[in-house]
Amino acid sequence: MVRKFDISVPASSANIGPGFDVLGLALASYLELQVVVEDESSNEDKVSSAQGETGQDPHGVTLTYSGEGEASVPKNSDQNLITRTALYVLRCNGLRTFPHPTRIHVVNPIPLGRGMGSSGAAVVGGVILGNEIGQLGLSKQRMLDYCLMIERHPDNITAAMMGGFVGSYLRELSAEDTARKEIPLSEVLPEPAGGIDTGLVPPAPPMDIGHHIKYDWTPEIKCVCIIPDFELATAKARGVLPGSYTASQVIFNLQRLAVLTTALTRSPPDAGLIFEAMQDKIHQPFRKNLIPGLSDVLANITPSTHPGLLGICISGAGPTILALATDNFDSIATEIMARINQEGVSCKARVLDLAYEGSQVVEK
Repeated sequence: MVRKFDISVPASSANIGPGFDVLGLALASYLELQVVVEDESSNEDKVSSAQGETGQDPHGVTLTYSGEGEASVPKNSDQNLITRTALYVLRCNGLRTFPHPTRIHVVNPIPLGRGMGSSGAAVVGGVILGNEIGQLGLSKQRMLDYCLMIERHPDNITAAMMGGFVGSYLRELSAEDTARKEIPLSEVLPEPAGGIDTGLVPPAPPMDIGHHIKYDWTPEIKCVCIIPDFELATAKARGVLPGSYTASQVIFNLQRLAVLTTALTRSPPDAGLIFEAMQDKIHQPFRKNLIPGLSDVLANITPSTHPGLLGICISGAGPTILALATDNFDSIATEIMARINQEGVSCKARVLDLAYEGSQVVEK
């Protein structure tokens, strides 16, 4: 018996305006997993052949890529983040490996290390893959628990899983919950990678680790993503942040956060209100120097200079710059790119809609 199904997971943008580690957007650019699973009992010769074709992959998986990461992402199922995540889910539920043979082709348009949720999409895709391979029947909410054991950024993860414009928080986990070597923590890749097969059954994640709310979204707002041609590691972007903040900095962000989550739901959008509500004092002032030209962009591109613009912020940890707009998308993108180019950095632009539905599985 042969099973075929496709998994799609949207890219995401996090830290929207003042919503550092809180607000996330799902973007209509999708990581796709095209999966073919055969029952190993139906043809033993196919199993041996598949194992040989994958260079003795320990789980008989043929893993191929096209798009972003094609040349650099590991194709061994014990090293690849998607398949390691799926194995973690399977082992939590008493299954040690993939059916032999399993063929997975990954189509990835999400740039790696650019602040567009590439690792979050891989984790979400891996958890859904494990659920489908094991036919576990997990709900999206329960799969979110598995995702948040692996990547502790609920803004990206929740947006990628649930879709839309979301606010989220992560319940604090105990040291005992997070200490197991079997958990393939995505934030510490490649060393230490985690996801080690100790032979033990990993404990299932606690229930309801993450909580979220899905806000409405004004359909005329599109996301203009300016993607510089360099990677910025999340660890480096985190490293420039201060260890503490003043009360005035925190209040500044809380006031704007309270306004922004409703302002983005109203039609027609109020550009002046949204632009001011997207200001931030928690991470952008400290990270903007990591992105050449960003200070110039933030100081000079406004709704008054570029009608249709609503606001600009760093996407995730960067270096992608996110502009929300209702019109003149190409001219806004061109102006931002020109200012980045002046600093000797090439970049590209993508105008994306919101991905309202989040991750999907389609049986074939």
